[in-house]
Amino acid sequence: MIHAYDKIYLEKAQTVLGRMMDYAVYDLQYDAERFFEMFMDSGCADRFGDGDYSLIVGKSGVELARLVVEKVTKTLVTTKPKYVVNRSPEYWAGWALAYFQWFTSLSFREIVAFVPINEVIMLYSPYHEMDVRQFCDKMTELYKARNPETNLKRLRKVAGMTQNELAAQSEVPLRTIQQYEQRQKDINKARAEYVVAMSKVLCCSPEELIEKV
Repeated sequence: MIHAYDKIYLEKAQTVLGRMMDYAVYDLQYDAERFFEMFMDSGCADRFGDGDYSLIVGKSGVELARLVVEKVTKTLVTTKPKYVVNRSPEYWAGWALAYFQWFTSLSFREIVAFVPINEVIMLYSPYHEMDVRQFCDKMTELYKARNPETNLKRLRKVAGMTQNELAAQSEVPLRTIQQYEQRQKDINKARAEYVVAMSKVLCCSPEELIEKV
């Protein structure tokens, strides 16, 4: 898996996102789901997920939250943060979600489309006491259950093609395509020429066929 930024910055990124959520909810009095929507609408979520160092290491969580609000509402934020000793569920959700986003390279919008931020917060108990990788396992389980279609199947349907048509034009065996779409075979371990051939027929990049989760 190719990550948007080096792992040495991950801990800082997690702290920034966690503090952003905590400040937004407890100091700025935003509903968590509403604020996270603002985070995405502001463009900051895409920049953060793509590894923009000016956000993941160049700002504190409070500064990032203020930037989000200012971009969306055009209002200057001056509310002073109240620092607490214990992590709030919202802090933990941001902290854990930053790890999951880095780990999968999914965009934040792709993640919360299937596992909303309020549901992530509800995973605080018991997952805040576990290794973050166990949280990732749970998020993967939820994401796959709610997004059963593979990228290959989705892109094939967008192109308006049947499996037979894709097989004929790409020269990838029909049974192999069926196995990729049913996750009986892992397309991430497919022969490179198969992935390239199918991507050309479907007018997408080979990377778009890869399963991030």
